Amino acid sequence: MEMNIAWGLLIPFIGTTLGAACVFFMNGQMNRKVERGLQGFAAGIMTAASVWSLLIPAMEQSESLGRLAFIPAVVGFLIGVFFLLFLDHVIPHQHLNSDEPEGPHVALAKTNKMFLAVTLHNIPEGMAVGVIFAGVLAGVEGINLRAALALSLGIAIQNFPEGAIISMPLHAMGMTRNKAFWYGTFSGAVEPVGALLTIFATGLIVPILPYLLSFAAGAMMYVVVEELIPEMSEGEHSNIGSVTFAIGFAVMMALDVALG
Repeated sequence: MEMNIAWGLLIPFIGTTLGAACVFFMNGQMNRKVERGLQGFAAGIMTAASVWSLLIPAMEQSESLGRLAFIPAVVGFLIGVFFLLFLDHVIPHQHLNSDEPEGPHVALAKTNKMFLAVTLHNIPEGMAVGVIFAGVLAGVEGINLRAALALSLGIAIQNFPEGAIISMPLHAMGMTRNKAFWYGTFSGAVEPVGALLTIFATGLIVPILPYLLSFAAGAMMYVVVEELIPEMSEGEHSNIGSVTFAIGFAVMMALDVALG
Protein backbone atom coordinates (compact mmCIF):
# COMPACT_ATOMS: atom_id res chain seq x y z
CA MET A 1 0.00 0.00 0.00
CA GLU A 2 2.73 2.47 1.02
CA MET A 3 4.68 1.82 -2.20
CA ASN A 4 1.56 2.33 -4.32
CA ILE A 5 0.87 5.64 -2.60
CA ALA A 6 4.49 6.73 -3.06
CA TRP A 7 4.22 6.01 -6.78
CA GLY A 8 0.87 7.76 -6.88
CA LEU A 9 2.44 10.93 -5.50
CA LEU A 10 5.40 10.76 -7.89
CA ILE A 11 3.59 9.87 -11.13
CA PRO A 12 2.44 13.47 -11.87
CA PHE A 13 5.96 14.77 -11.24
CA ILE A 14 7.38 12.13 -13.59
CA GLY A 15 4.95 13.36 -16.26
CA THR A 16 6.24 16.92 -15.90
CA THR A 17 9.87 15.73 -16.02
CA LEU A 18 9.33 13.71 -19.19
CA GLY A 19 7.60 16.66 -20.82
CA ALA A 20 10.42 19.03 -19.84
CA ALA A 21 12.88 16.58 -21.43
CA CYS A 22 11.37 17.37 -24.85
CA VAL A 23 13.73 20.35 -24.91
CA PHE A 24 16.58 17.92 -25.62
CA PHE A 25 14.90 16.39 -28.67
CA MET A 26 12.99 19.27 -30.30
CA ASN A 27 14.50 22.38 -31.81
CA GLY A 28 13.30 25.94 -31.75
CA GLN A 29 10.05 27.44 -30.50
CA MET A 30 7.10 25.08 -30.15
CA ASN A 31 4.67 25.34 -33.04
CA ARG A 32 1.72 27.53 -32.02
CA LYS A 33 -0.85 24.98 -33.22
CA VAL A 34 0.84 22.23 -31.22
CA GLU A 35 0.97 24.48 -28.15
CA ARG A 36 -2.74 25.25 -28.50
CA GLY A 37 -3.55 21.58 -28.83
CA LEU A 38 -1.55 20.68 -25.72
CA GLN A 39 -3.15 23.46 -23.69
CA GLY A 40 -6.62 22.31 -24.75
CA PHE A 41 -5.78 18.72 -23.86
CA ALA A 42 -4.52 19.76 -20.41
CA ALA A 43 -7.67 21.83 -19.84
CA GLY A 44 -9.86 18.85 -20.76
CA ILE A 45 -8.01 16.54 -18.39
CA MET A 46 -8.27 19.03 -15.51
CA THR A 47 -11.97 19.70 -16.12
CA ALA A 48 -12.86 15.99 -16.17
CA ALA A 49 -10.69 15.33 -13.10
CA SER A 50 -12.47 18.15 -11.26
CA VAL A 51 -15.89 16.66 -12.02
CA TRP A 52 -15.38 12.89 -11.94
CA SER A 53 -12.54 12.53 -9.44
CA LEU A 54 -13.31 15.39 -7.04
CA LEU A 55 -16.78 16.97 -7.17
CA ILE A 56 -18.81 13.78 -7.60
CA PRO A 57 -16.95 11.99 -4.74
CA ALA A 58 -17.39 15.13 -2.61
CA MET A 59 -21.18 14.97 -3.06
CA GLU A 60 -21.20 11.20 -2.50
CA GLN A 61 -19.41 11.77 0.81
CA SER A 62 -22.18 14.20 1.81
CA GLU A 63 -25.16 11.95 1.06
CA SER A 64 -26.18 12.01 4.72
CA LEU A 65 -27.21 15.65 4.19
CA GLY A 66 -29.97 14.54 1.82
CA ARG A 67 -31.07 17.29 -0.55
CA LEU A 68 -28.38 19.55 0.93
CA ALA A 69 -25.57 17.22 -0.13
CA PHE A 70 -24.46 19.83 -2.65
CA ILE A 71 -23.50 22.36 0.07
CA PRO A 72 -19.97 21.06 0.89
CA ALA A 73 -19.21 20.76 -2.84
CA VAL A 74 -20.42 24.29 -3.61
CA VAL A 75 -18.71 25.88 -0.60
CA GLY A 76 -15.41 24.06 -1.14
CA PHE A 77 -15.46 24.77 -4.88
CA LEU A 78 -15.93 28.52 -4.40
CA ILE A 79 -13.27 28.71 -1.68
CA GLY A 80 -10.86 26.93 -4.02
CA VAL A 81 -11.55 29.44 -6.80
CA PHE A 82 -11.02 32.43 -4.51
CA PHE A 83 -7.89 30.87 -2.97
CA LEU A 84 -6.25 30.66 -6.42
CA LEU A 85 -7.49 34.16 -7.20
CA PHE A 86 -5.74 35.34 -4.03
CA LEU A 87 -2.48 33.57 -4.99
CA ASP A 88 -2.80 35.07 -8.46
CA HIS A 89 -2.66 38.53 -6.89
CA VAL A 90 0.13 37.96 -4.34
CA ILE A 91 2.59 35.85 -6.38
CA PRO A 92 4.50 37.67 -9.14
CA HIS A 93 4.20 35.72 -12.39
CA GLN A 94 3.85 36.04 -16.14
CA HIS A 95 2.05 33.75 -18.56
CA LEU A 96 3.87 32.20 -21.49
CA ASN A 97 2.40 34.27 -24.35
CA SER A 98 1.96 37.48 -22.41
CA ASP A 99 4.15 40.59 -22.20
CA GLU A 100 2.35 41.82 -19.09
CA PRO A 101 3.49 40.55 -15.65
CA GLU A 102 0.83 39.88 -13.02
CA GLY A 103 0.85 40.14 -9.25
CA PRO A 104 3.21 42.42 -7.26
CA HIS A 105 5.81 44.34 -9.26
CA VAL A 106 9.20 42.86 -8.37
CA ALA A 107 12.58 42.79 -10.09
CA LEU A 108 12.42 39.28 -11.53
CA ALA A 109 13.42 38.12 -14.98
CA LYS A 110 10.62 37.11 -17.34
CA THR A 111 11.87 33.50 -17.25
CA ASN A 112 11.48 33.39 -13.46
CA LYS A 113 8.00 34.89 -13.66
CA MET A 114 7.02 32.28 -16.27
CA PHE A 115 8.34 29.57 -13.95
CA LEU A 116 6.23 30.94 -11.09
CA ALA A 117 3.14 31.01 -13.32
CA VAL A 118 3.44 27.29 -14.08
CA THR A 119 4.27 26.51 -10.45
CA LEU A 120 1.14 28.38 -9.36
CA HIS A 121 -0.81 26.30 -11.89
CA ASN A 122 0.51 23.07 -10.32
CA ILE A 123 -0.48 23.85 -6.72
CA PRO A 124 -4.12 22.66 -7.01
CA GLU A 125 -3.06 19.49 -8.81
CA GLY A 126 -0.77 18.52 -5.93
CA MET A 127 -3.56 19.28 -3.48
CA ALA A 128 -6.01 17.14 -5.44
CA VAL A 129 -3.68 14.14 -5.42
CA GLY A 130 -2.88 14.58 -1.72
CA VAL A 131 -6.51 14.91 -0.67
CA ILE A 132 -7.68 11.80 -2.50
CA PHE A 133 -4.75 9.69 -1.23
CA ALA A 134 -5.45 10.94 2.29
CA GLY A 135 -8.95 9.55 1.83
CA VAL A 136 -7.47 6.21 0.73
CA LEU A 137 -5.20 6.03 3.78
CA ALA A 138 -8.09 6.85 6.10
CA GLY A 139 -10.27 4.14 4.52
CA VAL A 140 -12.98 6.58 3.51
CA GLU A 141 -15.87 4.76 1.84
CA GLY A 142 -16.17 5.49 -1.86
CA ILE A 143 -12.49 6.40 -2.31
CA ASN A 144 -10.15 3.56 -3.28
CA LEU A 145 -6.56 3.18 -4.43
CA ARG A 146 -7.51 2.57 -8.07
CA ALA A 147 -9.50 5.82 -8.23
CA ALA A 148 -6.61 7.72 -6.64
CA LEU A 149 -4.13 6.22 -9.10
CA ALA A 150 -6.45 7.09 -11.99
CA LEU A 151 -6.43 10.74 -10.90
CA SER A 152 -2.66 10.66 -10.49
CA LEU A 153 -2.19 9.12 -13.94
CA GLY A 154 -4.57 11.61 -15.54
CA ILE A 155 -2.69 14.55 -14.05
CA ALA A 156 0.62 13.00 -15.20
CA ILE A 157 -0.73 12.78 -18.76
CA GLN A 158 -1.63 16.46 -18.80
CA ASN A 159 1.64 17.37 -17.03
CA PHE A 160 3.63 15.97 -19.95
CA PRO A 161 2.64 18.77 -22.35
CA GLU A 162 2.93 21.29 -19.51
CA GLY A 163 6.58 20.34 -18.98
CA ALA A 164 7.26 20.85 -22.68
CA ILE A 165 5.29 24.11 -22.79
CA ILE A 166 7.54 25.64 -20.10
CA SER A 167 10.97 24.21 -21.05
CA MET A 168 10.87 24.80 -24.80
CA PRO A 169 9.91 28.52 -24.71
CA LEU A 170 12.59 29.11 -22.06
CA HIS A 171 15.19 27.53 -24.33
CA ALA A 172 13.92 29.60 -27.28
CA MET A 173 14.44 32.73 -25.13
CA GLY A 174 18.14 31.91 -24.78
CA MET A 175 18.30 29.59 -21.79
CA THR A 176 20.50 26.50 -22.17
CA ARG A 177 18.76 23.17 -22.73
CA ASN A 178 19.92 21.83 -19.35
CA LYS A 179 18.71 24.90 -17.45
CA ALA A 180 15.39 24.97 -19.34
CA PHE A 181 14.91 21.29 -18.51
CA TRP A 182 15.48 21.87 -14.79
CA TYR A 183 13.14 24.87 -14.78
CA GLY A 184 10.45 22.75 -16.42
CA THR A 185 11.07 19.87 -14.02
CA PHE A 186 11.07 21.92 -10.84
CA SER A 187 7.89 23.73 -11.87
CA GLY A 188 6.17 20.41 -11.08
CA ALA A 189 8.02 19.77 -7.80
CA VAL A 190 5.29 21.60 -5.88
CA GLU A 191 2.88 18.74 -6.70
CA PRO A 192 4.47 15.85 -4.73
CA VAL A 193 5.50 18.24 -1.94
CA GLY A 194 1.95 19.61 -1.62
CA ALA A 195 0.45 16.13 -1.83
CA LEU A 196 2.79 14.80 0.86
CA LEU A 197 2.02 17.68 3.22
CA THR A 198 -1.69 17.05 2.68
CA ILE A 199 -1.27 13.36 3.53
CA PHE A 200 0.60 14.23 6.74
CA ALA A 201 -2.53 16.14 7.80
CA THR A 202 -4.85 13.18 7.09
CA GLY A 203 -6.29 13.19 10.61
CA LEU A 204 -7.41 16.78 10.18
CA ILE A 205 -8.56 16.31 6.59
CA VAL A 206 -10.95 13.36 6.86
CA PRO A 207 -13.74 15.18 8.78
CA ILE A 208 -13.85 17.89 6.09
CA LEU A 209 -12.93 15.70 3.11
CA PRO A 210 -15.93 16.73 0.94
CA TYR A 211 -14.95 20.38 1.31
CA LEU A 212 -11.31 19.69 0.46
CA LEU A 213 -12.12 17.54 -2.58
CA SER A 214 -14.28 20.31 -4.00
CA PHE A 215 -11.72 22.94 -2.92
CA ALA A 216 -9.14 21.22 -5.13
CA ALA A 217 -11.70 21.07 -7.95
CA GLY A 218 -12.39 24.80 -7.67
CA ALA A 219 -8.68 25.63 -7.70
CA MET A 220 -8.13 23.47 -10.79
CA MET A 221 -11.08 25.00 -12.62
CA TYR A 222 -9.73 28.48 -11.88
CA VAL A 223 -6.51 27.53 -13.67
CA VAL A 224 -8.49 26.13 -16.62
CA VAL A 225 -10.65 29.24 -17.06
CA GLU A 226 -8.10 31.90 -16.13
CA GLU A 227 -5.06 30.49 -17.91
CA LEU A 228 -5.46 27.49 -20.20
CA ILE A 229 -8.59 28.39 -22.16
CA PRO A 230 -7.55 32.02 -22.84
CA GLU A 231 -4.06 30.90 -23.93
CA MET A 232 -5.36 28.22 -26.29
CA SER A 233 -7.88 30.67 -27.81
CA GLU A 234 -5.78 33.80 -28.33
CA GLY A 235 -4.62 34.87 -31.77
CA GLU A 236 -6.00 33.60 -35.05
CA HIS A 237 -9.17 31.52 -34.69
CA SER A 238 -8.61 27.76 -34.50
CA ASN A 239 -10.65 24.74 -33.42
CA ILE A 240 -7.58 22.74 -32.40
CA GLY A 241 -7.88 23.62 -28.71
CA SER A 242 -11.59 22.73 -28.65
CA VAL A 243 -10.95 19.32 -30.21
CA THR A 244 -8.05 18.45 -27.90
CA PHE A 245 -10.07 19.70 -24.90
CA ALA A 246 -12.75 17.14 -25.77
CA ILE A 247 -10.11 14.41 -26.18
CA GLY A 248 -8.51 15.27 -22.84
CA PHE A 249 -11.89 15.28 -21.09
CA ALA A 250 -12.79 11.90 -22.61
CA VAL A 251 -9.42 10.37 -21.65
CA MET A 252 -9.72 11.45 -18.01
CA MET A 253 -13.37 10.42 -17.79
CA ALA A 254 -12.50 6.98 -19.17
CA LEU A 255 -9.58 6.59 -16.76
CA ASP A 256 -11.72 7.50 -13.77
CA VAL A 257 -14.57 5.15 -14.68
CA ALA A 258 -12.38 2.25 -15.85
CA LEU A 259 -9.91 2.35 -12.94
CA GLY A 260 -12.10 3.85 -10.24
